[in-house]
Amino acid sequence: MYGKGPCEERPPGTVGSRALVGWGAVAFVAGLGGCWAYARIGAEPVDLVRDLSVGWAFAASGLVAWARRPANRTGPLLLAEGLAWFLGNLQGLPVPLLFAISAWGEALNMAVLAHLLLVFPDGRASTARERRVIAAGYLLVAVGGLIRVLLYDPTADSSTSYLSCPECGPNAFLVLHDTDLFDAVDLVYRWAGVVLTVLVAMTMVRRWRTASRARRRVLLPSWVAVGLTLTFVGWEVLYLLMPEALSSADAVLTVPSDISEVAVPVVFLVSLLRMRLRRASVGDLLVTAGRAPTARDLQEVLRQTLGDSSLVLGLRTGDGGYADPDGRPLTAPPARAGSSVTHVDTGQGADAVLEHDSALGEDPALLAAAGAVVRMWLRDARLRAQADERADKALMVPRRLLQAAYEERRQLERDLHDGAQTRLLYTLMTLRRLGPRLPSGADPALRRTVAEAEESLRQALEELRDLARGIHPAVLGQSGLGPALTALAEQCPVPVTVEAEPGRYQPLVETTAYFVVCEAMANAVKHAAARCIEVRSRRIGTRLVVEVADDGVGGVDDLSSATSSSSSSFSSSSSSGSGLRGLADRVSAVGGTLEVESPRGKGTWIRAELPCE
Repeated sequence: MYGKGPCEERPPGTVGSRALVGWGAVAFVAGLGGCWAYARIGAEPVDLVRDLSVGWAFAASGLVAWARRPANRTGPLLLAEGLAWFLGNLQGLPVPLLFAISAWGEALNMAVLAHLLLVFPDGRASTARERRVIAAGYLLVAVGGLIRVLLYDPTADSSTSYLSCPECGPNAFLVLHDTDLFDAVDLVYRWAGVVLTVLVAMTMVRRWRTASRARRRVLLPSWVAVGLTLTFVGWEVLYLLMPEALSSADAVLTVPSDISEVAVPVVFLVSLLRMRLRRASVGDLLVTAGRAPTARDLQEVLRQTLGDSSLVLGLRTGDGGYADPDGRPLTAPPARAGSSVTHVDTGQGADAVLEHDSALGEDPALLAAAGAVVRMWLRDARLRAQADERADKALMVPRRLLQAAYEERRQLERDLHDGAQTRLLYTLMTLRRLGPRLPSGADPALRRTVAEAEESLRQALEELRDLARGIHPAVLGQSGLGPALTALAEQCPVPVTVEAEPGRYQPLVETTAYFVVCEAMANAVKHAAARCIEVRSRRIGTRLVVEVADDGVGGVDDLSSATSSSSSSFSSSSSSGSGLRGLADRVSAVGGTLEVESPRGKGTWIRAELPCE
């Protein structure tokens, strides 16, 4: 499975500012020198401006790319293309050696361009086929260009050079004056260039077809230049086939040629800008991660932000491996070709991995930002889990205390029923049997005493029953919440309507719901002067919902929902709030919520929600 590793960019060797300034100066001087040589042979000002624009655009783009991506060879290649662009212009200088070198490397810029197109955006060739095509381009210029320049006499035919300068030269490398042989070599040289251009295009098509969606977006800038280059090649082929018919189009050919080559640095800079804009979208990713999304939701947002629909977020499993949000294990190395893995380390090992298209490695800062967001999400999830665990533990303490209190109340109710209440009832029955057995001539005072004792025992027994019922009603434990609420309504001095769904719940939940209704009804009768009361009990999902509404005076001063574990209190003119404060504490202790609405003069509505899973 995947090994450990931080999700941090490991910056390669950076390029010093002096080196960049030095190469910039070289490109500036090369441009001026090439422009001067080009002007010596009568180039128009528009041609000079176009020539300088193309060469310096490549050089400037290369310097920017080199500074931003020191480990990527794309920057140096762009700079080399800018320098090679001016090499052919040196044929306009009256120096034989410079003329020969310039004529030899006249097509070097095309070889560098082919190299650039085949390695963009990674800066390196990914297959042996690409490396062979790149090497063939340089070999054609090195060997074919040398053979061609050994036979090239500018005074015999200057049209073979794009400069068309019969006064240029002489050629310091000229070894054989044979016009027919030179024409044959030059034709083969040009057609070889066409074939290599087609091979470059075919290789790029193959790269496009096998690339992922994310890599295709990255490769799009090079295809803009390729389209324009192929347009130029088409004109070149026609010119080779029909040189006399298209001789007047020779000047026109330079326009698409220049446009095709200037497109590469322009679109490359646009591509860099797009990467910076995509990096700015990490802010939206940060906002999304702060909302505590699920792993699947975070994976989807990462795909949208990084522009890779194949990206997979892997989370560490118990066996030390990684699995995607759906639980499918991830393998190492990735099963998908062209994929890379970025590890996310939270300080306790690599807790997550990002399996993504290797094209995203072109922007390590973007990956590092995405990894930082995942790291924050992991830490936030861990903190939330710890907070939930502590909250559960904190909730269990009052719940256990309340459970113990309710058990004590039930035990006390049973003890009263089975103990003191039974004895009082037995004594009352004994006194009732004693009265008829007294002789007819018995003292009347004795009869009154027995009658008074019987009445006192009866009242004591009723009070004891009321006390036991207040501690814990027997009907609640025997028949459930619905019958208990009905029995409670029958004892109320004002009309009470009860709507209760049948069903049993946990004893602690039933008892809490019962005393919520008891307290609400007591407040309605004693303090709110209610004329009627409505009680509802029903189950909604995993919650038992109990509602009590009355038509009393209302007027709760401090209305606060018990969802925040706070209690509500009545004003001194309408009620005493101690009962509801106690209810809020009881409801909160079992993980429930209590809400109170009591507009003055419009009654009071109390709603308790209790977990009943």
